[in-house]
Amino acid sequence: MTYGCPVRLFVCAAVVVTLFAVPASASADSFTTLAGYDAPGPARYDRVGVLKQGPASARRVLLLAPGTSAGAAYFRLVAADILARLPGWQVWSVERRENLLEDHSMADRYKRGEVSGESFFDYYLGWLAKAGVAPHFEPLVAGFAREWGMRVAVEDLRRVVRSARRGGRTVVLGGHSLGATLSVAYATWDFAGRAGGDDLDGLVLIDGGSSSRAVPSPAQARRELATLLGSGPFLDLAGTGFAWSGGVFNLVGSTLAVREPTAPALLGTFPFLPPALRPPVPATNRGGYGYAFDAETSPSGLALIHQHLGSLAPAGDPRDWVNGELGTVERAAEAFSGPVGRDGSAWYHPRRLSLDASVTNGGVRTPAQQVLGVRTTHGRDLDLAIYAFETSLGKGRVLRSARQLARRSGIRRVTLVDRSTTYAHVDPLTADPASNAFVSTVVPFLRRAR
Repeated sequence: MTYGCPVRLFVCAAVVVTLFAVPASASADSFTTLAGYDAPGPARYDRVGVLKQGPASARRVLLLAPGTSAGAAYFRLVAADILARLPGWQVWSVERRENLLEDHSMADRYKRGEVSGESFFDYYLGWLAKAGVAPHFEPLVAGFAREWGMRVAVEDLRRVVRSARRGGRTVVLGGHSLGATLSVAYATWDFAGRAGGDDLDGLVLIDGGSSSRAVPSPAQARRELATLLGSGPFLDLAGTGFAWSGGVFNLVGSTLAVREPTAPALLGTFPFLPPALRPPVPATNRGGYGYAFDAETSPSGLALIHQHLGSLAPAGDPRDWVNGELGTVERAAEAFSGPVGRDGSAWYHPRRLSLDASVTNGGVRTPAQQVLGVRTTHGRDLDLAIYAFETSLGKGRVLRSARQLARRSGIRRVTLVDRSTTYAHVDPLTADPASNAFVSTVVPFLRRAR
């Protein structure tokens, strides 16, 4: 069973590094691209990105993998919060190869103040409802991504882990949602008889992981694989019929909320916005974004994006947003809008990755793994510390699977944090740092890393 998946040769030479401005609350960032695994598709996509925060001289690295339909930038604020309490550490956030399929050209111009919000909106979404908008975003067809499954993600991640370990540095691998499943998969993966966990000093599982229950049978795995091979390669998270729409809605909504928070919501009058995401009254960009993401008003089918942010203001035209819970709409929007060059979403999430994740099985061999080419078989061979944090989405599974993994390998260094009654799925990444239970509990865990 995986969490956050209902519906994003060793060569480590950097080929590009980009510096970009960040808000005062975040540490200085750099983005590095490493050569990746030789996977199906054009060679230009055989790359994996790393968003690095913290001093390059650090001897300890927390490496974070994003969840379903997510990108490295959504770790950016919580990484800065952790680093403020952990001198001598860096945080590396992984940008999987599917993010290379995105078009950030107009978003970058808007973030730099070179074009209007309306021009930005029209480029990505307005053209669908307006005649004569040119140029505009052109969605990609990438059938080769049907084969971008767990092996591709694990092999890409291996390049990042080995780069992080250079010079004998301590490396703790973690992830959020599907990224936590990927972390367990990496730790238990069989690399020519050797467990991936041999390169790690700990695991940080943020509302995700992998248990040994409800694993597909070989026949089920074959049926799922056949269905995938005969349909589109990407997950349609928003349910619009356009796989890219969830990521683009998030980029547009979050960036408008950051740059023009009190202006009337451009998405509010967009005819193709799913009705469940539309506020019942005219709202500001900030109000509309908060309404779509808050756990009280966002549809239950989008629990992957839920946060406790506050509520629409009781009055006003357009209606603004009132903060007052674990996080703020400003932090949520900043996390997903991201800096120039990237955002916190993955517009094209490979369905094969989520399918393969379903047979991770806590590192225990299962016949369905052979069908899908998944090699997570070292669940009894780990020697590392484990941290797990559970929110309302986990329903007991996250902590249970962490206990199972620890018991299987005889691990005693285990930290389990249950916030299933108070935290939604994305709250650990966007809650106010002064009261964020994830930050306050993961920092002591990391301090004990060898």
